[in-house]
Amino acid sequence: MNEPTILSQGNSNFPTENDYLCAMQSLHELYRIGIGPSSSHTMGPQAAATIYLSRHPEAKAFEVTLYGSLAATGKGHMTDVAILNILSPIAPTKIHWRPQIFLPFHPNGMLFTCINEQGESIDPWTVYSIGGGALSEGENDVHDEQKEVYGLHSMEEIMAWCQKSGRAFWEYVEACEGEAIWDFLHEVWLVMCEAVERGIDHEGVLPGPLGLQRKAPIYYTKAKGYKANLQSSGLVYAYALAVSEENASGGRIVTAPTCGSCGVLPAVLYHLGHNHTFSEERILHALATAGLIGNLVKYNASISGADVGCQGEVGVACAMASAAACQLFGGSVAQIEYAAEMGLEHHLGMTCDPVCGLVQIPCIERNAFAAARALDANFYASLSDGQHRVSFDRIVKVMKQTGHDLPSVYKETSEGGLAKIRS
Repeated sequence: MNEPTILSQGNSNFPTENDYLCAMQSLHELYRIGIGPSSSHTMGPQAAATIYLSRHPEAKAFEVTLYGSLAATGKGHMTDVAILNILSPIAPTKIHWRPQIFLPFHPNGMLFTCINEQGESIDPWTVYSIGGGALSEGENDVHDEQKEVYGLHSMEEIMAWCQKSGRAFWEYVEACEGEAIWDFLHEVWLVMCEAVERGIDHEGVLPGPLGLQRKAPIYYTKAKGYKANLQSSGLVYAYALAVSEENASGGRIVTAPTCGSCGVLPAVLYHLGHNHTFSEERILHALATAGLIGNLVKYNASISGADVGCQGEVGVACAMASAAACQLFGGSVAQIEYAAEMGLEHHLGMTCDPVCGLVQIPCIERNAFAAARALDANFYASLSDGQHRVSFDRIVKVMKQTGHDLPSVYKETSEGGLAKIRS
């Protein structure tokens, strides 16, 4: 089997999505509808396997080598299952696990190889799952032509556009994406709502060796018994747990911005939509603003837990939900930016260390607490005039650097932190 010629060991400062992306892409690339439990470890590898199969439908066998984080936590994230579901019905497929080897461009590296009729290994393809279900070939990426959708790449530039035009963040999204974006966001919202409602009714134990009981139905029932002020917090917890538990069991969810953080934004918007009677139109506007926040981080830093830790997943999700909530409650452009900044700032340094490599502990609880924190960030920002010292753009840069300073054992490798706890 042909292995990539340049390999690196240990904790390297990998390029992020921005080093691959030459364009800030559509929200279609951020909000991906698919099956959990992990956007980078399940959805991305499955998409890569689908692409490779389309190139070699005649293959007599396949070999797939998983490197770094994909190999370290892939079994818990069902990476092998996702790949085998695509390739093994066509030809025998062997998966090699290389957790100690990190390819130079991203911790989530994969090598696909086709075996032909003569038993020869041909057409080796190295690809990276860089977060949120997105793929890259590293430098000179050619596997997916990138279309520039957003011409402004920083919060500062977008805020200047809003202030000059007198328009809101969601109107900038519409100006860039066109009116068709609302049909797409309507579909996104439906899938989010369905995940909440399935999760609230779904009892039992989550798959995997932890034997973790689903909590959403219990939290929902108990929350309904409290007075209004406590009921609100309890329902937000229940909604976040519901979506995260659906994700952990391989249910259909939306990356927001990832599978591992998919419960935060739906919990906040479902709660506000159903308990504060905001219209669907306003919810979709909030989804657009949240997507813009996530897109800015994806372009300028990373949303991959294997790259920058959980701050890039749950932290970014909290920033997105904070901004969405602030907009719904009538926040100004400055207040919305402040809410997003706080949502991310107060998750700085958060490690990605899932127990047994499963998107369960501490991931599910983190979604619930981040949803509650998003509402707090909205309230705090709404009480202010929107003026503050640390800008959103600055906190994104700090998050990126903090993530790269974290040792690799705390970035989805199952070697440090809570991941050292075994079932």
